Amino acid sequence: MSLLDVAIILAFIAYAVISGLRSREVAGKNLEEYFLAGRTLPGWKAGCSMAATQFAADTPLMVTGLIATAGVFSLWRMWIYAIAFLVLGFILAPSWRRASVITDAELTELRYGGKAAAVLRGVKAVYFGTIFNCAVLSFVLLAATRIAEPFMTWDQWGWFPDVIHGAFVSFAEWMGTPITLVGDDPATWPADVWIRSANNILSILSILLVTTFYSTTGGLRSVVDTDVVQLGIMLVGTFLFMWFVVDKVGGLGEVPDQIRARFADGGPGGIKPDEILAITPGMAKDVGLAVLAVFAIQWLAQMNADGTGYLAQRSMACRSERDAQQASVWFVVIQILVRSLMWVPLGLGLLLMFPPDLSLSLEHARADREFTYVRAMAELPVGLKGLLVTAMLAALASTVDTHLNWGSSYWTNDIYKRFICQSWRKKEPSDRSLVWVARGANFLILGISLVVMTQLGSIASAWKTSLLLGAGMGGVLLLRWLWWRLTAWGELSAIIASAVLAPILLATIDADTSEGEAIRLLVMFAVSTATGIVVSLTARKESMEHLVVFYKRARPPGAWGPVALAAGADPAADLRRLWLGAGTVVVAAISLFSILTAAAALLADSPPPSWLPRTVWLIALIVLGVGLIPVWRRLAARLNVSSVVK
Repeated sequence: MSLLDVAIILAFIAYAVISGLRSREVAGKNLEEYFLAGRTLPGWKAGCSMAATQFAADTPLMVTGLIATAGVFSLWRMWIYAIAFLVLGFILAPSWRRASVITDAELTELRYGGKAAAVLRGVKAVYFGTIFNCAVLSFVLLAATRIAEPFMTWDQWGWFPDVIHGAFVSFAEWMGTPITLVGDDPATWPADVWIRSANNILSILSILLVTTFYSTTGGLRSVVDTDVVQLGIMLVGTFLFMWFVVDKVGGLGEVPDQIRARFADGGPGGIKPDEILAITPGMAKDVGLAVLAVFAIQWLAQMNADGTGYLAQRSMACRSERDAQQASVWFVVIQILVRSLMWVPLGLGLLLMFPPDLSLSLEHARADREFTYVRAMAELPVGLKGLLVTAMLAALASTVDTHLNWGSSYWTNDIYKRFICQSWRKKEPSDRSLVWVARGANFLILGISLVVMTQLGSIASAWKTSLLLGAGMGGVLLLRWLWWRLTAWGELSAIIASAVLAPILLATIDADTSEGEAIRLLVMFAVSTATGIVVSLTARKESMEHLVVFYKRARPPGAWGPVALAAGADPAADLRRLWLGAGTVVVAAISLFSILTAAAALLADSPPPSWLPRTVWLIALIVLGVGLIPVWRRLAARLNVSSVVK
C-alpha cells in the first residue's frame, strides 16, 4: 500500500483511540454507564451503531459467495431479518427499556422466579455471552485474515526485527493450522504458508489491540461514537468500490447481459443465469416449499427474534422509548435497504471481474468467490484502496467492539456479580470493581474467539452453523414477552433441546442443498419451540406475585390477562398494543420489501413473475412501497401514544 493508504488507516486508528480516552472517566463509574452509556443515546445514533455492527467484515465476503453460487434471491435469508428488527422497534423496545436491566440474561430473573430462573440466567450468560458470542467473533476474525493478507505484508515492511517476526512464524508453525486460505491437503500448501500465517496473526493482533483498547476503556459510549464514524466510512467506501467494479466490467447496464452470455451453460455449482439474477422464488435456484418456509420464519427462528443481545442493549441504552423505536427504523433502512442495494451490483460485478473455476465443488466455489472481494480491493487505485481497507477494518472493529462489550456484560453482571459475589461470596461488589472485571472479561472472550477461529473454513459454513444453534431459541424468546404462561423451565428446555439437536442434525441431514439446510432449521425450530411450550404448560406456573412485579415494571404487550387483572390493569389494552404494533410491523415490512425488491430488480435486471409484465410489476412495487410510508409512520405515532404507561 502507498503512504496515502497507510495515512488513511492511521487517521482512523487515531480517532478510535481518542474516542476511548475521551469516555474512560464516565464509563468507569458503574455498569450502567459502561454497558448502557447512562441510557442517554439518541435513536439515530443507536440505530447507526446497530447497523455498523451488522456491517461486519465477514458479511460482504459471504454475500459475494452467496450471489455467485445461489443467486440474488438467496439474500432474502438476510433481508427477512428486517421483520425481527421491526418487531423489536414497534412492539418490544419500550418494554426492554422499561425493564431497566443491564443484560437480557438479567431479565430472566425479572420475568421468572425461583431457582429455575437463576439457573436459566447462568445458562444464558454462558450460552449467549460465550458460546454463541465467541462463535460469531471467530468467523468475523476469519474474515479479517482474508482482508488483511494481501495488504498487510509485515515480512516485507521490515517494521519488526527478524527475530520477532521469526517468533510469530514459529508460533504459527507450532499451532499446525494455517491462518490463511489454503486447501485441506498439506502437500498442496505453498512454501510461505507459515510466513503468511504469521503476517495474519500480526494483523489480527494489531487490529484487536486498537479495538480492545477503545472498547475496554470507553465502554458503550466509545463503541457507539466510533460505530457512527465507521458506518460512514463503510457506506462511502462500499459505494465507491461498487462503482469501480461495475465500471471495470462495462457499466451497470451491461452486467446482467454479460452474466447471461458468460454463464449460458452454467455458473459456479451449475447455477443458471436467470437463477443468478432472480429476486423472486419462481426463477431462483433450488427453492422448494421447505426453503420458502425457512425464508418465512427465519426472522423468528433465531436468537435475536426479540432483540436479545446487542440489539436489546442499544434499545435499553436509548434516552426514551420513542428513541428506542427510532433506533430500529434507522437500523432497518441502513441495514436492509441502503447496504443491500450496493452489494447486489457489486456481487454480480465481481462474478464477471474474476471468472470462476467451474470445476470446484459448491463449498469450495463459495469460499473461492468470497475471496474475490479481497482480490478486487487489491486492484483499487491509491487512496481508494486505503479508504476501502479502512472501511473493512472499520467493519471488523465495529463488530468486534460490540461483541466484546456485550459479551463482557454477561460475564460481569450475570456471572461475576450475580453468582460469584452475591450468591457465593455473599457480598455486594463496588461499582468500580465491576467495571474493572468488565474490562478484563474482554480479553477472555477475545482469547476464546481466536482459538475457535483457527478451526473454521468457509465463512458461509460457519454462519450456517451459528444459525442452527440459534434457531431453537427465537420462538420462546418472543413468547416470554407475549404470553404470561411461559416458564423458566420452558425456556431452559428449549435451550437444552437446541444443544442436543444441533450435533444430531449436523450429522444426519445433508445441507449441501438449500432443501437440506432448510429442513435442518425447520426441525430445530419446531422441536425446540414445541418443547418449550409443552414444558411450560406441564410445569408449575410462575408465581403470580412475581409476574405482577414484572408486568408493572416492563408492561409487556400481548396475552397477560390474569396478570393484568391482578395488577389492576386492563388486559384488553395490552392486546390492543400488540395488534397495533403487529399491524405497524406488517405495513412497514411490505413498504420496505416492495422498495427493496423493485430497486434490486432494476439493478440486476431480474426476471419478473411469470404472471405479470415487467413494467407493471416494477411500478406496482414502487407505488406500494412509497405509498405505505406515511401509513406506517402514522401507525407508529399512534403506537408511541398507546405505549405510555399510565
